[in-house]
Amino acid sequence: MDASDVETVAVLGAGNMGHGIAEVAALAGYEVRMRDINDEFVQDGYDQIEWSLGKLAEKDQLSEGDAQAALDRVTPLVDMAETLEGADLVIEAVPEKMDIKKDVYDDVVKHAAADAVFASNTSSLSITELSEVTDRPERFCGMHFFNPPVRMQLVEVISGEHTDDGTLELVEDVAEEMGKTPVRVRKDSPGFIVNRVLVPLMNEAAWIVHGGDATVAEVDSTAKFDVGLPMGSFELADQVGIDVGYHVLEYMHDVLGDAYEPCPLLAEKVQNDELGKKTGEGFYDYEDGGVDIPNDAGREDVTHRLLAVMANEVAGLIGNDVADADAIDRAVMLGAGFPDGPAKMADAAGLDTLVETLDDLHEETGAARYEAADYLRELAEAGEGFHGGNGDGESDPTEFDTIRLERDGNVGRIVLDRPHRMNTVSAEMLEDLSVAIDLLDADEEVRSVLVTGEGERAFSAGADVQSMAAGGADPIGAVELSRLGQSTFGKFELADVPVVAGIDGYCLGGGMEFATCADMRVASERSELGQPEHNLGLLPGWGGTQRLSNIVGEGRAKEIIFTADRYEAGELAEYGFINEVVPNERLEERALELARDLAAGPPIAQRYTKRAMLRGRHDTDAGLEIEAQAFGHLMGTDDLMEGVTAFMSDEEPEFEGK
Repeated sequence: MDASDVETVAVLGAGNMGHGIAEVAALAGYEVRMRDINDEFVQDGYDQIEWSLGKLAEKDQLSEGDAQAALDRVTPLVDMAETLEGADLVIEAVPEKMDIKKDVYDDVVKHAAADAVFASNTSSLSITELSEVTDRPERFCGMHFFNPPVRMQLVEVISGEHTDDGTLELVEDVAEEMGKTPVRVRKDSPGFIVNRVLVPLMNEAAWIVHGGDATVAEVDSTAKFDVGLPMGSFELADQVGIDVGYHVLEYMHDVLGDAYEPCPLLAEKVQNDELGKKTGEGFYDYEDGGVDIPNDAGREDVTHRLLAVMANEVAGLIGNDVADADAIDRAVMLGAGFPDGPAKMADAAGLDTLVETLDDLHEETGAARYEAADYLRELAEAGEGFHGGNGDGESDPTEFDTIRLERDGNVGRIVLDRPHRMNTVSAEMLEDLSVAIDLLDADEEVRSVLVTGEGERAFSAGADVQSMAAGGADPIGAVELSRLGQSTFGKFELADVPVVAGIDGYCLGGGMEFATCADMRVASERSELGQPEHNLGLLPGWGGTQRLSNIVGEGRAKEIIFTADRYEAGELAEYGFINEVVPNERLEERALELARDLAAGPPIAQRYTKRAMLRGRHDTDAGLEIEAQAFGHLMGTDDLMEGVTAFMSDEEPEFEGK
């Protein structure tokens, strides 16, 4: 059986994860049977799916008809035999207790079809141990969704000791059909990838405070504003539930040893039922103001400790062949919202520095958690990083972390590749874009450029304010960042070849400023555009105050910027900003079709047309002079003869740029 044979999915458990997985499967077109132990639980889950689908329709992310069709594909059940009859894939999402899960599988094997594949949504428990209570360990794997499944992109697909490759490939293909990004975990290891990085990080934060080395405020300020993580370590623990992380640590401690001993501070919180947001109090008091993290209390020593522990976990995963550096970075960015992957962050800090930090802490405390992994020490001693290079973040300038550079015939394609951050533009992305357009503009085989965003949620939702804030609110640095964005986007405007922006989803702030520099813009019907900077007390700083009015006129540009409103694609087509609005499913096809059409055009004429139009914006006489000179130059080109000959013979011209 392969993914094309999967028609019916059984989801065992109707809680937060269960009903979320059931909704995702139904949206992907699968027939779904959602089961829980009583009518009340399963009906609650069904009601949650109905509410969520209604919200998606209300926000125009789904038509009402599609929402109803997805709901109609979900059948709530209590009887196990009825649930599993004819099910091709069984996804278990019951409480995170080994005994409970084993009891469920004892019942499942009595009723499941002989060729059904089993997948557990466990976040940390052993896939191998669970598989061995079934009659098909080779067709058993982990399929770990992240909360909430409807919104979160990542699915960890975990191999047990007995899992065959066909099972992993089937589950990965199903995850992709559900619109998710699967990341394979090659070996069964507690915490898999994301929790293996996050939970020890939370534990280290607790040890720092428990030892009196820093306060909760200092640790969270460091994590959020210096390291640049989406949340402070204690803020995240409160959000997820301190007990959840603590129980994962207990399991890691049992299986992996003393390096994962839970900090007494966490145990104390669990003992006192101070579990975070869900109980009203954890490391923060949610009945008295909630989270309040200062943005200027970060400390360099805390930064080194957090990064060192994180790097050690990455090294352990790679050294034990659980996953490679790229998979780890991708998983943590998608599953935890990190602006960069932990392997890359460690490389930037310097592995030798982080090993030295671990060695100093180990000498001072004797704690097993500070013993540097063999693989980490080997890389540091060799002067290498997780991603190659010299371990200090330097790498081949043609290798990009935030974008993908591709070729499709004569079309150069740039894909903004930060879907975990809705393709927001960071300083690093600006640098990557600058190099990429230089490479494409210098390539004589490239006749047009197409820019799109990875995923369906956003072309680009704007500037990555969080990563920029993590660098500090330095006015001089902000000026330089503005200039970097202006010059980078300006390269697309000045490129000799036509540039097409294929806009799908959000195109806001810096994302819209980028799209403004394209020659033509194609947008899907679901796209939302706008310049919301005034809502933040800012202004468009990457050229928006100047370039937008050249397309829509000064009056419309002022309206868009001053109101900070969001606009539907159709409305901005009426303003002249969008050249064409297409159905959502046709965006990729139509944008590429347009780029290919432009790539077939006369390169020399296109180059001089762009130059004349740009020069003539503020100096009509200068633009007319370039136009006249170009007109004369084109009269002597082979392209002109090709165009005339093709016209006379009623054929398509084949321009060569000569």
